[in-house]
Amino acid sequence: MYALYRNSENEFEIYRQKSVHHPPHISSMLECIYITEGTLELGVYQSLFHMEKGDFAIVFPDVIHHYQVFDTGKCSAIHLLASPMLSGQFLSVLTGSAPEDPVIKAADLHPDISYAMTNLQKDGKKGNPEKYADILHESYLRIILSRALPCYTLTEKTSQESDDIIDRVVSYIARHFMENISLTSMAEALYVSPYSLSRVFSGTFHTNFNKYLNQTRLRYVVYLLKHTDQSITEAYLNAGFESQRTFNRAFQETYRMSPRDYRKMVLQKTE
Repeated sequence: MYALYRNSENEFEIYRQKSVHHPPHISSMLECIYITEGTLELGVYQSLFHMEKGDFAIVFPDVIHHYQVFDTGKCSAIHLLASPMLSGQFLSVLTGSAPEDPVIKAADLHPDISYAMTNLQKDGKKGNPEKYADILHESYLRIILSRALPCYTLTEKTSQESDDIIDRVVSYIARHFMENISLTSMAEALYVSPYSLSRVFSGTFHTNFNKYLNQTRLRYVVYLLKHTDQSITEAYLNAGFESQRTFNRAFQETYRMSPRDYRKMVLQKTE
């Protein structure tokens, strides 16, 4: 299975689009899909789930999935992509488990979910200039999760994963990014050669091991800066960065500002 890696620069995106074939890919984001017209086939690992108008599904972070469209009529859906760090108390559930069947049929869907998806998409079309848009996004996301998760039979992600090296790589880093890991130690843990592992990063994720690991750590740092009182030093150390120089360089390259300026910007938005 070949997968594309998607890592949005935004922590929250929502849009309505025509449903089309989309190849297997991995996303660090939580993805919600609400069908507005026609049908969609949602593939998760080796399983394919049929969706019709009014159906809703959640694809948990770091799960290989794809979309297929067999319907010849008009097909569209609202897609919500959000950083799992915005989920609050649901974070451990999203990172450690996944639903056996991700689809909730329209007849079983709580009206709060369809309301949230529809209204968030309308706000997205306006560009969401509201001062407290970030708070609104988090609130709606947690409402969606609180209504959807009880409908699922959840299993540990390890029981759903295949033996595909791509799956194993993504899962390993998601569980161990806060630790002192290297390409060599990871290769030993996964029983593959460092060369094979390096090819996964360059050929599938179009990056190298260090950059992928640092991006994972940066997402956690940003969450800590936005939602806790931890100092910048505490945040980057807790995320697994051992060098302030490495952290500052990675942060500047990704967010085009210093960590201090980023936290100042976040505080200004909430005043």
